[in-house]
Amino acid sequence: MALGTNSSLYKSIAAATLLACNCVSAEAQTLYSFLNTQVSFLDWSSKTETKTQNADFLYFTIEGGIGWDWGEFYGNFNIENPFHSYKDSFPSDLRLSGFGDFDIKIAKGFRLHMQNYHLQERLFYVNDFVFGFSYKYNHKNFWIKPFFGLHHTYSTYYKDLNGYIGGWVFAYDFEMFHTNFQLAQWNEIEFKRKKSYYLDSDDQPVGDGKSWGFHGALSLWWLMNRKLTTGVQYRYAQHKLGHFEYQNAWIYTIKYNF
Repeated sequence: MALGTNSSLYKSIAAATLLACNCVSAEAQTLYSFLNTQVSFLDWSSKTETKTQNADFLYFTIEGGIGWDWGEFYGNFNIENPFHSYKDSFPSDLRLSGFGDFDIKIAKGFRLHMQNYHLQERLFYVNDFVFGFSYKYNHKNFWIKPFFGLHHTYSTYYKDLNGYIGGWVFAYDFEMFHTNFQLAQWNEIEFKRKKSYYLDSDDQPVGDGKSWGFHGALSLWWLMNRKLTTGVQYRYAQHKLGHFEYQNAWIYTIKYNF
């Protein structure tokens, strides 16, 4: 997390986390855990490649999560363009990225929510941290978690509070043709970004180009057996990922579940 120890935001987060953790039972139980490795290929649409610098790439992922009766943690780590060099130029360079999501239960359904995304290239990095609240609803084979929080951006070009992020994650498990599937989505909406983030000194749009933006993915997973899962994702973004334009891609993935 790219927040200095003298940051008032950091101190507020630490205090709130400690307060929430005081509610954790000494007899906390583990409810679930999972761990997998993935190989994925992201295929940008031809319109996206024409309008932006984006290019298709292969990436490796380690993904895992754990749930307790007092909270949940989810995380992933990605190596993009794994057979390229860190010294290459974008978009063919090797890139590293990771995401972590931590929720602490504070009331029925309500949670203290923290998430952090980091992307590292040789000439560029960005760290997006969100601190706020979430609510998780479960019903049989469906769950959804909307969230909302204060957004802090720490990057090569910008280092400050940067508005707010809201969104949701959901998953729906179902059976078809005697086979198990899962429909899932994650979606994030950024708004009230600082002008110094998306306008240059001449008030011309740069980077994401507006005070708002969104991105996410809608996925369909085929749970082939206990060890193997494969799926396809529709990836989308606008005024995000460093471009003004609407961007979309298909992602093809195979997972090995430990």
